[in-house]
Amino acid sequence: MPTFYEFFAGGGMARAGLGNQWSCLFANDIDVKKGSAYAANWGAEKLVVRDVAKLSTSDIPESADLAWASFPCQDLSLAGAGAGLNGERSGTFWHFWRLLMALDEEQRAPKIVALENVCGALWSHDGKDFSAIGAALVKSGYRFGALVIDAVHFVPQSRPRLFIIAVKNSVTVPGLLTMREPDSIWHPPHLVRAYEKLPEKVKAAWFWWRLPVPPRRKSTFSDLIEHEPQGVAWHTPAETKRLLSMMSPLHLEKVEQAKRLGYRVVGGVYRRTRADKDGNRVQRAEVRLDDISGCLRTPVGGSSRQTILIVEGKNVRSRLLSPREAVRLMGLPDSYILPKNYNEAYHLAGDGVVVPVVRFLAKHLLEPIARSGKNRKRQAA
Repeated sequence: MPTFYEFFAGGGMARAGLGNQWSCLFANDIDVKKGSAYAANWGAEKLVVRDVAKLSTSDIPESADLAWASFPCQDLSLAGAGAGLNGERSGTFWHFWRLLMALDEEQRAPKIVALENVCGALWSHDGKDFSAIGAALVKSGYRFGALVIDAVHFVPQSRPRLFIIAVKNSVTVPGLLTMREPDSIWHPPHLVRAYEKLPEKVKAAWFWWRLPVPPRRKSTFSDLIEHEPQGVAWHTPAETKRLLSMMSPLHLEKVEQAKRLGYRVVGGVYRRTRADKDGNRVQRAEVRLDDISGCLRTPVGGSSRQTILIVEGKNVRSRLLSPREAVRLMGLPDSYILPKNYNEAYHLAGDGVVVPVVRFLAKHLLEPIARSGKNRKRQAA
């Protein structure tokens, strides 16, 4: 059974996606509240709640096949201030990487490294941050490639994310896992442009990873909505009316079209600051009613929480997305134990990685590579 370390573990969504086919040797997160959620669902035996910058190799057991790191995205996202990998949050990648290089000195570096972050990592500082990650991987004896996977293929949530998969030079990568040219499904133009900006030495260590066509998604946003929501209350008619009043004519027309359908339509609403016709900054409510949720985000201020709008004929109701609905959108089962506090539960979901995406990557890429690494080791023995 392949083994893994889970850094920036949050509530253990990477672990959930890897599943029982993998054995966790070590998990780490700095956040005490997330650590409590992790322990409630997975136990605390392998968990160390501590700043990754304060970890040493003595904290890390054995040698793992995989190190998974969903490192903080705040400084790389559109909502961030553009600090990139020099930022206080996203810059924790370097602390993680120094730890892995210390493991390498002890001949315990993981065979595979999986990095997950927002797509902004591709164009942050005009691609220099992505190049810096690639250069660090190559300098440390890894070859790598990247993919952009939108969770909408697996769950009814629009959530494109960047996945960088690196493999030690000593590991033989099966030829069927790579291709000569990018695939438009997994390698969109902004990823190709980021690749083209890489230094030649880094490009020489690049893989165009091959994945199969994504499966047909089986669920819709409506399927995941609780009939009797826990942890949230329905808005009053006046609150719903105010929400509608914040919509532009374009978004109000979406609601009117949903009314005319005559059956229940569920949509997600985010509040965003936009410029009006006079150039003034005003808060707008923007709705999508295609049975797909907008991307979950961490609740920093009320505008980041997603509101759901339910339209049934002329009847329109609204409320915040419930914690259980949020983790369902991340692909977690209802047996997953949630924090009791709304903000903590929503933050846990918004900061996570979508479970079926991890499973898809594990099945079609990580597990074949891990098996190849073990076969090579046995042959050498």
